[in-house]
Amino acid sequence: MSVKFIHDNFLLENIYAEELYHDYSKDQPIIDYHNHLPPQEIFEDKVYNNLTRVWINGDHYKWRAMRTLGIDESYITGKASDKEKFLHWAKTVPYTMRNPLYHWSHLELARHFDIYDLLNESSAEKIYEETKEKLNTIDYSCQNLLRKMNVEVVCTTEDPVDDLKYHKQIKNNNLNFKVNTAFRPDRAILISAEGFNEYIDELGKIVNITINSYQDLCEALKERIQFFNDNGCCLCDHGLDQIYFEEFRENEVKSIFKKKRNNDCLSDVEALKFQSAILLFLAEAYHEFGWVQQFHLGALRNNNARMLRILGPDTGWDSISDYPQAKSLSEFLNFLDSKDKLTKTIIYNLNPADNEVMATMIGNFNDGSVKGKVQFGSGWWFLDQKEGMTKQMNALSNMGLISCFIGMLTDSRSFLSFPRHEYFRRVLCNLLGDEIKRGELPKEEMEWIGKIVSDISYNNAKEYFNFK
Repeated sequence: MSVKFIHDNFLLENIYAEELYHDYSKDQPIIDYHNHLPPQEIFEDKVYNNLTRVWINGDHYKWRAMRTLGIDESYITGKASDKEKFLHWAKTVPYTMRNPLYHWSHLELARHFDIYDLLNESSAEKIYEETKEKLNTIDYSCQNLLRKMNVEVVCTTEDPVDDLKYHKQIKNNNLNFKVNTAFRPDRAILISAEGFNEYIDELGKIVNITINSYQDLCEALKERIQFFNDNGCCLCDHGLDQIYFEEFRENEVKSIFKKKRNNDCLSDVEALKFQSAILLFLAEAYHEFGWVQQFHLGALRNNNARMLRILGPDTGWDSISDYPQAKSLSEFLNFLDSKDKLTKTIIYNLNPADNEVMATMIGNFNDGSVKGKVQFGSGWWFLDQKEGMTKQMNALSNMGLISCFIGMLTDSRSFLSFPRHEYFRRVLCNLLGDEIKRGELPKEEMEWIGKIVSDISYNNAKEYFNFK
């Protein structure tokens, strides 16, 4: 009898890796502390009609692969039927071998639907109909999809202007898992971005003031931080090209903001000064509230101007960039630390060339006050695959303490993406199991190594975030 592609010891290459995964990691709950799931769909316990709606729509990883294969946009984001879109994705899957999509896709079919057939043109019709039948039952509602994956905490990401009404309603429903939020104020920081003034007007309406001055802006953001905090929020997130740290004077920042509100053009240096000032203001506020701050750094977004005009942002036209990171990041963290206002911090990089920069930078500000206070976040976006995760963990191990690592997150918009935690855990266990086999770690300390695996899989994140 042939072994299925997705089997109990998938990615586990020896008995030590198998023991670590099955005994210490597999059954740990999931704390997914950063994703982009829609809280409305969680509250409404949405039932999806078919795989396209829950699995392909909104997934720019899949879209990029389909475009590369030469599939017309009508079958990706266009007006083709859901079934036609799925059939074209199924046609694409065999061509994704050695891309993480191949592993993720088959793991997700196995874990959510108990389907172990390989997805391709021949199997597509059968898999589409079988999953459609299952998805149209309450057992596959989005809440039950989360329960099936043993999810303990889901942390979505919301803008400061969000009213959090769905989070409030979810909280009143007493679900057996927690749904939290992360504060994402990037639109109030990126002063040169299109629509900045319109956004500031919207923020002003939410807090019932007219934001004419920099002080008004700070007060409005502080009020929204308080609002989020009152509704259980304990962390924030920023998606920036790099950390901003340009020397500024307070009067300069006030003038720059006023200039922007008058619709005057800003120089690059003026924008950097404003962005540096507001980011430091926010970071000090996060410390005051005891939040965890997250920084996702290094993406070069919206590279294809033509397709951005046609489809809008977040549709698959972003890439890794090579922004300089070390100096400004060091100055930013040092400024906060010198005032004793550096809160727990997670730094994610998108450029693997910066792995060692990040792994050494966090050690400069781990001051003994909190276990793993400053974290080198898991491989994300283009790096949340086997090689990317391995490189991140190797850099962290070589230059820090992987035993304090808070592990994986999905950073996803799909309710089917939670097997990525399993994928990460298997990669982690295989990495350590291989070193036990080679004699680089002592097999006599299997229980201790297993504890480290359990901590990275679950315990460290639970202690670090202490979700309300």
